[in-house]
Amino acid sequence: QHSESIYKRCICVYRALSGVSEPPRGLVQEKMTDNAVFSQNKVLTIDTMNPNVKNVEYAVRGPIVQRAVQIEKELREGMKKPFTEVIKANIGDAHAMGQQPITFFRQVLALCSYPELLKDNMFPEDAKSRARRILQACGGSSLGAYSASQGIDCVRQDVARYIERRDGGVPCDPDNVYLTSGASDGIVTMLKLLVCGEGASKTGVMISIPQYPLYSAALAELGAVQVNYYLNEEKCWSMDLSELERSLAEARKHCNPKVLCIINPGNPTGQVQSRQCIEDVIRFAAKEHLFLMADEVYQDNVYAEGCQFHSFKKVLFELGPQYSNTVELVSFHSTSKCYMGECGFRGGYMEVINMDPEVKAQLIKLVSVRLCPAVPGQALMDMVVNSPQPGEPSYTTFMKERTATLSLLAEKAKLTEEMLNTVPGITCNPVQGAMYSFPNISLPQKAIKEAKALGQAPDMFYCMKMLEETGICLVPGSGFGQKDGTYHFRMTILPPTDKLKLLLAKVKEFHQKFTRQYS
Repeated sequence: QHSESIYKRCICVYRALSGVSEPPRGLVQEKMTDNAVFSQNKVLTIDTMNPNVKNVEYAVRGPIVQRAVQIEKELREGMKKPFTEVIKANIGDAHAMGQQPITFFRQVLALCSYPELLKDNMFPEDAKSRARRILQACGGSSLGAYSASQGIDCVRQDVARYIERRDGGVPCDPDNVYLTSGASDGIVTMLKLLVCGEGASKTGVMISIPQYPLYSAALAELGAVQVNYYLNEEKCWSMDLSELERSLAEARKHCNPKVLCIINPGNPTGQVQSRQCIEDVIRFAAKEHLFLMADEVYQDNVYAEGCQFHSFKKVLFELGPQYSNTVELVSFHSTSKCYMGECGFRGGYMEVINMDPEVKAQLIKLVSVRLCPAVPGQALMDMVVNSPQPGEPSYTTFMKERTATLSLLAEKAKLTEEMLNTVPGITCNPVQGAMYSFPNISLPQKAIKEAKALGQAPDMFYCMKMLEETGICLVPGSGFGQKDGTYHFRMTILPPTDKLKLLLAKVKEFHQKFTRQYS
């Protein structure tokens, strides 16, 4: 029975990676028998491990991407394919897609990492002064020392001043700022604080559908209840108050929903929520006594005419003391997106508003367990919030690079929308912000039926076929959540323009061929 259980799991993995319904049983069964004997002597097995971890899924690096890595290896080994390279459009990894780093940021990081360079005349004085200030705040004047658990004091002060400038003078206390290893670290930390209870009292967390899989994965790991609310695709993925009310009422029948998460600008859907929408959400949270989590890591990525980023904190305070003194809010930002794209340095921050002082003490304890966020990431976060100002030597180059990056992203957002909407059977909302499109795809019934016979979501079947035939790596919409009966894929707009055009042309050609094949 144990061997058969392992065999069935292997079949599921094989199907996901290959798209083939059944591998040769004799070959797999022989391996599974060996593995079953091997597993009997292990303390940690698939049956004894934490069951919550088995419920974790992360589509952005799931089976499609694993197969893409295999195909890349096959191409290197000389295997013939109908394409010469894999184009990965599955993840918002800007530098991997060719986006160039900001010169000033890398200069300061170089100076911090190797202070001997401070003697070199090739570096501008404003970069040197930033580096000296950061190093003076580090133990032993070294980036290799641990920092305070909440983050380097001067960096948190700079973050606070940045938030005040961004929000038109709304005060920010550095004591409410926590530096994090990317926004993801802060999000998971806050969810750890919020999740409790058992059965009908277990914490419910409201997340948008489609959602970024970090949220569903973290909730599964923590054993929390995921409460879905659906964005309105027909209205460019906007949030509807009536849908929030429906979702909350349903959830209260089986759990204790007390958290509302919002991603703005949106991932994977690329929308920018209006100020009115944000006001409605804040009033809703106040009325229903919900804790607000605002994921704002794409706040500089706004492209569409008439769209503007409004921070939840600014709107909260502009609504007056009735809300600004009571609504509990945590907002997140990161060095990984926007014009920076510095994913690998894992820099970020979160700001907490109206947090109970006793809970705040517990939060400080919790972040102390991991000692401190990545210190190079903290230094980079400081560059983002304390960038060159008019009159400083690096200002002109910095603004030129920043503007060029964001302008190019805006062009690619428009190009993606326009080209996808030329394909019969694909409809794409305007990419108003962030780095992704999430087009709706019409799939023939024959394809849907075949996918289900293989135990696959239809858009997983579609994306795997596309990868095998074109080398294009996209993520199926089922990995982010979607309304029943609808199918999507997420693709990033980050590839260089010439490669993006090639990618979109291949998507068009594949979709037309796929539709003919299964009609």
